[in-house]
Amino acid sequence: CKKYGIRSKGKLQTWIKKYNGHVELKSSGTGGSIVMTKGRKTTFEERVEIVQYCIAHDRNYAQTAEQYQVSYQQARNYIVKYEAGGVEALRDNRGKRKRPDEMSELEKLRAEIKILKAEKERAEMEASFLKKLEEIERRRG
Repeated sequence: CKKYGIRSKGKLQTWIKKYNGHVELKSSGTGGSIVMTKGRKTTFEERVEIVQYCIAHDRNYAQTAEQYQVSYQQARNYIVKYEAGGVEALRDNRGKRKRPDEMSELEKLRAEIKILKAEKERAEMEASFLKKLEEIERRRG
């Protein structure tokens, strides 16, 4: 612990147990920053916006959680729900439910368009990055 600056002896023991049990050790990807663990209530529109942001930013759940002040798990769950059931899966169906005829088709389509735009934007950014990378490599060679 002293050699590597690990503050907790218990943490080291946990890592050793996982290593000896052939469990994959993963880093949180937050670079040591604290990830908010307590979630908060969100509206359907907020959940759509969170999914849009997360997809546009290469599924960076920690950054999304920080941006929208939700927990890491909430951000991840919204993406999983969206991928499994589309925009409609982001609705909170607990309590009094709306009848299908009360739900606006326009509302569903707008949410879907928002997310598709985010995916398109991410793909365009990726393509632009690859073009710049190729250009840099051509200048080198």
